Amino acid sequence: MNRGRLIVFSAPSGCGKGTMLAEILKDKNYRCSVSATTRKPRPDEKDGVNYYFISNEEFEEKIRRSEFLEYAGYCDHYYGTLLSEVDPYLKEGINVILEIEVQGAMKVKEIRPDALFVFIAPPSITELRRRLNKRGTEEQSVIEKRIEEAANEIAASIKYDYIIVNDALEDAVSDFFKVIGAEKLRSENCHELVGEILDKK
Repeated sequence: MNRGRLIVFSAPSGCGKGTMLAEILKDKNYRCSVSATTRKPRPDEKDGVNYYFISNEEFEEKIRRSEFLEYAGYCDHYYGTLLSEVDPYLKEGINVILEIEVQGAMKVKEIRPDALFVFIAPPSITELRRRLNKRGTEEQSVIEKRIEEAANEIAASIKYDYIIVNDALEDAVSDFFKVIGAEKLRSENCHELVGEILDKK
């Protein structure tokens, strides 16, 4: 059985990454790692489905016990990827998507340089601000803080392997699967294929 691929998937808040992931995860060869966070759940979020919502004390205890692949602070809260959400599934041949912030992604790049890094960008900062305001879940001061964070994240996106602009959902999802297809054809990922070709004499 081929090992699954670890895919790091990052985007500023409001870029529609959740909607994109919902489409991608219709393919049963993909699984989204459920991150742990210390922020409060939004009205439509469920514990263990969207995130594991835990206290600061619980999070820091898991840090001490080395239970995270990575963790980071973002907008006054902790976010982290539990090892139990990644390695068992990769061994089963399932592609595991980490939906994490840029800071955490760069830590993963140090630990797992073989992972695939994909950044989802908005068409513009103006459009991002419109989407955040339309969501109506946060005060204006929080939205402006997210816009500032987004600008920093977009500037750092050149450190990723691929950048996909989520303007039209269907196009962005199509681009994601094109990226996966291209990666499968990279020469360093085709050792088994080359062996099979040489065996067909």
